[in-house]
Amino acid sequence: MAEELGADLGADRSLLLVDDDEPFVKRLAKAMEKRGFQPDTAQSVAEGRAKALAHPPAYAVVDLRLEDGNGLEVIEALREKRPDCRIVVLTGYGAIATAVAAVKIGAVDYLSKPADANDVTNALLARGESLPLPPENPMSADRVRWEHIQRVYEMCDRNVSETARRLSMHRRTLQRILAKRSPK
Repeated sequence: MAEELGADLGADRSLLLVDDDEPFVKRLAKAMEKRGFQPDTAQSVAEGRAKALAHPPAYAVVDLRLEDGNGLEVIEALREKRPDCRIVVLTGYGAIATAVAAVKIGAVDYLSKPADANDVTNALLARGESLPLPPENPMSADRVRWEHIQRVYEMCDRNVSETARRLSMHRRTLQRILAKRSPK
């Protein structure tokens, strides 16, 4: 598979992965290496900016919400040092406003977590004006609902009462949902 992608990747196969979820970024780096990329990882805005400025990669995958700030700062640094860098924004906190902001400053695509290495590779290598193919395994409606509830819960600093109020949901119902595992 790496040989097939080699022609699409070009001579410079450098890839910067910026995400504060260490197990996820390690798995993604390993998967992208198998696809012919030469990945380097960063787990913060500061580390991502430093690596982007020191050795600007040909490709980048940047999470928007990092512990020390916003991934848009990394994208700006990449655009400053290497305007031709193909950047994909990957985040668990998808919203139209952030997608628009990411694309305006230079991202070529915007993927919501969970996205696998195939989704990331397809987004990085997509060329032209054609629309990207829909994901092979989209999230179920139950999973999308669960992700939204988790996002609001985190935005409310894990306060069940405030989350229930914002979601117009009974507090006990929310507690039952939060106690369950995530749907497939």
